[in-house]
Amino acid sequence: MSAPNPYSEMLDRIPVERREIEVLGGTTAYWVYGPADAATTVIAVHGFRGEHHGLDPVVAHLPEIRIISPDLPGFGETAPLVGRAHTLADYAEWLAAFAPAVAPGAVILGHSFGSIVASAAVGGGLATPRLILVNPIGAPALEGPRGILTRLAVFYYWAGARLPRRVGEAVLRSGVIVRVMSASMTKTRDPELRKFVHDQHDTYFSRFADRDVLHDAFVASVSHDVRAFAPLITQPTLLIAAQRDDITPIEAERYLATLFPDATLVEIADVGHLIHYETPGIAADAIRSFLAPSDADTR
Repeated sequence: MSAPNPYSEMLDRIPVERREIEVLGGTTAYWVYGPADAATTVIAVHGFRGEHHGLDPVVAHLPEIRIISPDLPGFGETAPLVGRAHTLADYAEWLAAFAPAVAPGAVILGHSFGSIVASAAVGGGLATPRLILVNPIGAPALEGPRGILTRLAVFYYWAGARLPRRVGEAVLRSGVIVRVMSASMTKTRDPELRKFVHDQHDTYFSRFADRDVLHDAFVASVSHDVRAFAPLITQPTLLIAAQRDDITPIEAERYLATLFPDATLVEIADVGHLIHYETPGIAADAIRSFLAPSDADTR
């Protein structure tokens, strides 16, 4: 039995259309939310093991903005990239091809692993007026507050990729493991919201194409962080960080902000790596303020 979605009523009022497009020789599935004549379009890139549904709570709080939310290659309804290893470079190339094809000049948003993909693409030349990073990976995952758990995760994905395929797939899709991951990241004490978060992970965290894609994407997620690309990004950038994030501590996020030529840091208290589920309204307010036209924009 699925848990009630606390954001469903708001989300149901927003028009949405599923579309597909050929990118790098494969089909990318994506969803277009909001009014077609919106003043601003945002392309939102989800995190590792997730899919576009994970950012729906943020979308629900931004009904006036047109948001394009794809499933990353190898996750959800988007097939893996053909003949590629799903490295960070591959994902960045995919985003650099996808974005101008569906919405030239759109604002780029990335959450978690999506923050690395978005930063790599924009730092590599993807044209965008602004960049938004939610729960950005601002330091190596192995150095985070839960570095030991990350090392266990490295072994978990390594073993899943090397066990006999049937056994490895079962291990990687294990509901018990998914629940442990979910519980370790969830900070809210609201029992209904916790049920919703766990249900979201139970439903969508195992919708990856196969163990090879999952392993490659995991390696990409723990081998890179946003710091390498920050100095290359000249566009105004919004960092929405959590003060209780176990993957990137807030001190590292504060330092990350100093590496961008033009960055604004918004900190959210009492939440961890699940801003998009636990405090989407606060994140949406920060995004709306960041995207509001300034005096300089209107001159």
